[in-house]
Amino acid sequence: MIHTYSVSGMTCGNCKASVDKALRNIEHVEEVIVDLESSEVVITMTQHIPVSELQNALSDKYTISEKQEKNIFKNAPHTEKETSEFKQLIPLFLIFAYIITASFLLNVQPLDWSGFMLDFMGLFYIVFSFFKLLDLKGFPESFRMYDPLAKVLPVYGWVYPFIEVALGLMFLLRLEIFSALILTLIVLGITTVGVTRSLLGNKKIQCACLGTALKLPMTKATFIENSIMIVMAIIMILKTYNS
Repeated sequence: MIHTYSVSGMTCGNCKASVDKALRNIEHVEEVIVDLESSEVVITMTQHIPVSELQNALSDKYTISEKQEKNIFKNAPHTEKETSEFKQLIPLFLIFAYIITASFLLNVQPLDWSGFMLDFMGLFYIVFSFFKLLDLKGFPESFRMYDPLAKVLPVYGWVYPFIEVALGLMFLLRLEIFSALILTLIVLGITTVGVTRSLLGNKKIQCACLGTALKLPMTKATFIENSIMIVMAIIMILKTYNS
């Protein structure tokens, strides 16, 4: 079962880490996701845990309480929520539009769809790695919230942005394309599994695709962007194999 709580008193990254550690040590707690910006904690537990027990595990500096739903009409339309999420995703849509436009212009004369896909993947990696590198310390923490490999191997979150840089350069410079395509399937395949689990579990976490510089919610758009890259990689692998 998954419950969302409000936690007051968190003011910095150390507070976030302290709350996270304290709650994880409670029996029957499986997963803890702390959102410093919204002062919320999402806890996955194997059985119900009283709020009083959660409070006892925390320092007196923090106060935890069950989050109250503002909308009591369950069947009411979520227009306002959907609009808010759309506004948050506008930077992602703009970046995709620029990448698509640049990739098309690079391959329009003559029109080369294979070149378009390779440049798209290259620019995708370079641009997205740039945002991750803006906050190299904060990215791994956000990334491990949903990426299965980063959860098990924390160092993977630290090297992931550099893997993206390397893959981006390989695609743009046409170096070891087949190896880059296979690595793309592996890297994005692992991440997509984590994204899918988060979406199916209705977990409210931040997407780390653009690092921590832009606060993007984990939505279907994250799944779609990964899927586009995976599909392109598969198409190019099949084309390379058949040529």
